[in-house]
Amino acid sequence: MTPEPGSPLVTLTRVNKHFGTLHVLRDIDLAVDTGEVVVVIGPSGSGKSTLCRTINRLEPIDSGEIVFDGRPLPLEGKALARLRSEVGMVFQSFNLFSHKTVLENVTLGPVRVRGQSKGDATEVALRLLERVGVVDQRDKFPAQLSGGQQQRVAIARALAMQPKLMLFDEPTSALDPEMINEVLDVMTSLARDGMTMIVVTHEMGFARQAANRVVFMADGEIVEQAPPHQFFQNPQSERARDFLSKVLTH
Repeated sequence: MTPEPGSPLVTLTRVNKHFGTLHVLRDIDLAVDTGEVVVVIGPSGSGKSTLCRTINRLEPIDSGEIVFDGRPLPLEGKALARLRSEVGMVFQSFNLFSHKTVLENVTLGPVRVRGQSKGDATEVALRLLERVGVVDQRDKFPAQLSGGQQQRVAIARALAMQPKLMLFDEPTSALDPEMINEVLDVMTSLARDGMTMIVVTHEMGFARQAANRVVFMADGEIVEQAPPHQFFQNPQSERARDFLSKVLTH
């Protein structure tokens, strides 16, 4: 049962995470509603990617609680596999299977994990590849595609699992400048269609345009959060003002 729009799909409560002596997440409290697009920004090393990766347990937490779709995150086993099938993840590196074609990359999860027939999975995959603008590349291998095309395939692959939540961890940072917009355009259209999204990015234009809320992190903490127009026009903290003065003037 999916929560109603406007009710939390994900809730993090007093979440802490250490890497050795480094305290990368400090008492993080965050709730993301169904249908909400939350963009997480902040300086490098502020804990943004780690935050993203805790939500599908790619990074286990040291303390606190994460609840997804009304249930605490499972620790392992089938319940964890089920959670991961409901949370789509798009990484900085595209993580496509190099020995499989574009179409095979997108149909693999639905057939193997969801138990869909090959025919049904192919039909959905072609529709999604059309949507992200690479259906004409369906029989190619990832190495034959540009970075922007590979990332759009990675988005289609995540969507093929019909996730309740999409996590994007700096999805454009490995791309050449001219390819960034083709990926951001796909993400913006997903946001418009009501997909619940948590996006870690350096792309301030996307944050302004597509986010319902901007979350600003520094030193492992959420320093402030606000709707984009409010955050960019009138940041409340010295850290945020300093960060914006650096990223918006170049």
